[in-house]
Amino acid sequence: MPHKQHSQSLTPPRILALVGPTASGKTPLSLFLAQMLDGEIVSADSRQIYKFLDIGTAKPTRSERRRIVHHFIDILDPKENYSAGQYGANARKVIGEIIKRGKLPIIVGGSGLYVKAVIDGLFDGPGKDAEIRERLEEQVRSEGIESLVTVLRQVDALALQNMKEVTPRRVIRALEVYYVTGKPISEFHAEQESKPDFDAVQLAFKWERKDLYTRIDQRVDRMIAAGLVDEVRGLAGKGYTRHLNALNTVGYKEVFDFLEGLIDLTAMAHLIKRNSRRFAKRQITWFNADRRIRWIPMTVGRDYSSLAHEVAGAFQAHVKER
Repeated sequence: MPHKQHSQSLTPPRILALVGPTASGKTPLSLFLAQMLDGEIVSADSRQIYKFLDIGTAKPTRSERRRIVHHFIDILDPKENYSAGQYGANARKVIGEIIKRGKLPIIVGGSGLYVKAVIDGLFDGPGKDAEIRERLEEQVRSEGIESLVTVLRQVDALALQNMKEVTPRRVIRALEVYYVTGKPISEFHAEQESKPDFDAVQLAFKWERKDLYTRIDQRVDRMIAAGLVDEVRGLAGKGYTRHLNALNTVGYKEVFDFLEGLIDLTAMAHLIKRNSRRFAKRQITWFNADRRIRWIPMTVGRDYSSLAHEVAGAFQAHVKER
């Protein structure tokens, strides 16, 4: 059931996005779908981009990646920083190349900001200056946020108006961009948050909360049995510390605590499970806010192969309707 692009159509090509919380089943379904629909997988996971972080990120196996082409996995050293804005720009380019090859791009991941960056655009422009930022932060501490809000209202009222919530971080960032570039951040937003050259059909799995939490607990047990502690020990041996952004994340920081003798193995497992459940809850809240996402009810024991046939059929029907 290969995917066909409508090259003669004036409407943008339609792609598929499997999003949602950790341990909800995105990876197994994506592999079935990629095979059925002649697709390539575009990972939207802010940790799977890093080399050596395999077990703790539940990265697709090497054999799965040989079977289906995956993008944005193992592309960076853990010491490198990578923003959602960079990801969005790079992923859009890769998606365009996949479409040109006549394949179906399938975005797969639970990093909400990454998904937003590729589907809706996300400003990650110029204007970073540590000295200016420090001065503005000091002004907030000494005079309060209102002093900066007054300035921003004068130089970029539109940026202020567009903020869902006026926070020191957002106001400082807007002023930082203005002082460094001489250009309002709202202009950068208007230029860079353009619509992508594709439409994304977004799907997510809706589990009963207790069933999802059971899946998370079971996955953590599998990770520990597969050698998560040795993976982190190996990372430390390579000189990677817990202070790196890549490793300051659930599943890694708890193991560092264990290796440093701060907690025992039982407490480590308990904390990874608890923190993973909390993370999943935040992911659900994020994705629930996007009304475009279609939630597929899931039950324990659901067969991924038959589910993939249903999803593939529904997706192809969407494409034909246009």
